[in-house]
Amino acid sequence: MEALDRGLVAVAVEDGVLVRWRLFGTDPDDVAFHLYRDGDRVTDSPIDSSTNYLDPDGTVDAEYSVRPVVDGEEGEHSTSVGVWEANHLEIPLEKPADTTNADGEEVEYHANDAAVADLTGDGRYDIVLKWSPSDAKDNAHEGHTSEVYLDGYTLEGEQLWRIGLGPNIRAGAHYTPFQVYDYDGDGIAEVAVRTSDGATDAAGTVLGDAEADHANAEGRILEGPEFLTVFDGETGEMVDSVDFSPPRGDVCQWGDCYGNRGDRFLAGTAYLDGEHPSLVMARGYYEKTMLTAYDFRDGDLEERWTFDSDEEGEEYAGQGNHQLSVADVDGDGKDEIVYGAMVVDHDGTGLYSTGWNHGDALHVGDFVPGREGLEVFQPHETGRYGATLRDAETGEELWSVREDEVDVGRGMIADVDPNYEGAEMWASHGVGFWSSEGERLGPELHSINFGIWWTGDRQRELLDHDWYGNEGYGVGKIEKWDPDAEELETLVSFEGTRSNNWTKGNPCLSGDLLGDWREEVIWRTDDSSALRLYVTTHETDLRLPTLMHDPQYRIAMAWQNVAYNQPPHPSFYLGEGMDEPQAPDITLVGADEG
Repeated sequence: MEALDRGLVAVAVEDGVLVRWRLFGTDPDDVAFHLYRDGDRVTDSPIDSSTNYLDPDGTVDAEYSVRPVVDGEEGEHSTSVGVWEANHLEIPLEKPADTTNADGEEVEYHANDAAVADLTGDGRYDIVLKWSPSDAKDNAHEGHTSEVYLDGYTLEGEQLWRIGLGPNIRAGAHYTPFQVYDYDGDGIAEVAVRTSDGATDAAGTVLGDAEADHANAEGRILEGPEFLTVFDGETGEMVDSVDFSPPRGDVCQWGDCYGNRGDRFLAGTAYLDGEHPSLVMARGYYEKTMLTAYDFRDGDLEERWTFDSDEEGEEYAGQGNHQLSVADVDGDGKDEIVYGAMVVDHDGTGLYSTGWNHGDALHVGDFVPGREGLEVFQPHETGRYGATLRDAETGEELWSVREDEVDVGRGMIADVDPNYEGAEMWASHGVGFWSSEGERLGPELHSINFGIWWTGDRQRELLDHDWYGNEGYGVGKIEKWDPDAEELETLVSFEGTRSNNWTKGNPCLSGDLLGDWREEVIWRTDDSSALRLYVTTHETDLRLPTLMHDPQYRIAMAWQNVAYNQPPHPSFYLGEGMDEPQAPDITLVGADEG
């Protein structure tokens, strides 16, 4: 996995400056830290019970660094950082110019989904951002769409490159999942995405036929070549491109003949051999389902395996979701693909299918600490179940609510109430609010999209937006469940920001990007002139390694941008009554800071 720096962040607060930093997954258990301000040590004794410190004498003009302490010996200074005057970092963007599409519509761009990885090899996260045009379409809708772009940025707002996906990749949440990860272990991440004729890399190299336009009269793209292309994360230049698999074939075989179901794409990253990351591209989930895994080594893409529901068995058709998850569900050290109501084993064979059908949300993690292994929580769009909790390895039903033929479109699971063991779960359309042991606690919580560890206690807060209806977006916010009042209270409203993807209400990205184990959130500004990376200003007495060194959480951050975005979950239970998680079995590759 990627080696990171300490991710030090210092923010001016009412009582001074709050400084937070990373504990690595490979740090010794007894590591402690000294904090330095302007080169002078602030701490009398090393900090060994947390990875944050409130400096009452800190000012906005100060600079901070930390040094690890092991067996009484101090290590190297981390990179020094200045103090943020507010709780967010403004990251300026280069917005694409407005345009006119083939239907004569005026089109503007907004910042959409994002991913993070180290693009330059310095141990710091950079951002890959998708620009979505205002004429983007859901697969069910006709109409021409404009070009989709991917940009690389540093956190300081330096634009590293721009990739254009060209006229033959349709714009919309289901067409352009992209993966950003260090697949070859050289310390610099790659960018992988489906392309076609006319895609252009950062150096101006055009892929395939630059003049080709494969869109039909309805604006759909149902013919012409499809490629899987890997771009260099530092330069944005093409490295390798192969014919895309799963292939389109006869578009009617996916469930309709007009291109709705045949152009539903998912993507993920998985450690299929238990050691090296592989890329997984998927097509179809309403009926026919296919997944293809690739390895990227020495500059070349090579297919590892292809899963096809037509060959594996009809029980694997129609079980996929609007997203996937990746986890080692059977404990063999190798990742499986949790594809909605079914699971594909690390070797590309079917592990099991529940037959419970497609859904719009999916959560995989250790939600019930009293039992072994991982669980899967899933609402369902069709079939006899409204929502289910199952054993991730076997598919055994642990809990369910029956809502025959009701489309339960939202579902969330998190430990929000310390009065009940494990995580609580809730879903829309009357499913309600439940304990992990199957006790009904009341109606569903109105915040049902995302979770975020923010305040520093063991409960997870909820990340959502105030929906502006026909405007297609909302203002981001964080809410916390008050178990005494049995209601949600708003902690933060991110004024001046906008959510993405209509009612889905998700940020560009959320996860453990800086500082200690708490999570940050990136929203776009209302005019998409910048991204805002918000950090918590709460202290915490809970010390955990960065969640990004938990393999399941890290690869969840890679697939978060895919279709209906979902929050990342670690492989261990993080909540009230949690045990200390085991140290991850990882080797760090790339830049390393003491």
